[in-house]
Amino acid sequence: EDKLTADTRHQMDLMRGRVHRMEALINGILQYSRVGRLQNQLSQVDIKVLLADVIDSLAPPPEFAVKVMPGMPKLVTERLPLEQVFTNLISNGIKHNHRQSGQIVISVTDKTEFYEFSVADDGPGIAPEFHEKIFVIFQTLEARDKIENTGVGLAIVKKIIEDTLLSPSWRS
Repeated sequence: EDKLTADTRHQMDLMRGRVHRMEALINGILQYSRVGRLQNQLSQVDIKVLLADVIDSLAPPPEFAVKVMPGMPKLVTERLPLEQVFTNLISNGIKHNHRQSGQIVISVTDKTEFYEFSVADDGPGIAPEFHEKIFVIFQTLEARDKIENTGVGLAIVKKIIEDTLLSPSWRS
């Protein structure tokens, strides 16, 4: 009967964690590389329903309140880019909160020619000197062994917004 020593079990746990981190990193790189290259079908997207689906898939801890404000529009658009943006932003709001409980509020403002969405959380915030850094691929503000993070999520958000959502076809 083979038994692992405590040290061997610890090393196996470390290796398992690193394999999961590497898988997340590879998946993130693939997602990043696909932004703007894949064209999805336009369809009517009810943002309220999309947000409910995103929140359900993230399964936030019961201590986290994710509140969707009224007035979410229905848009004729590609669903996937919006879903990815909201998923990454809400996930970050949960993952990087400094407390066990928290609140995320998602709102929208009709700017006549476009909609401005806001995903706000009650976490610690990001110091102004890091505002540009957080959107650079592979950049993290915390050690990777402290918080499970690849440094790809916000880079994907920025790329989707710049390459897809702000393109002339999305503005018309």
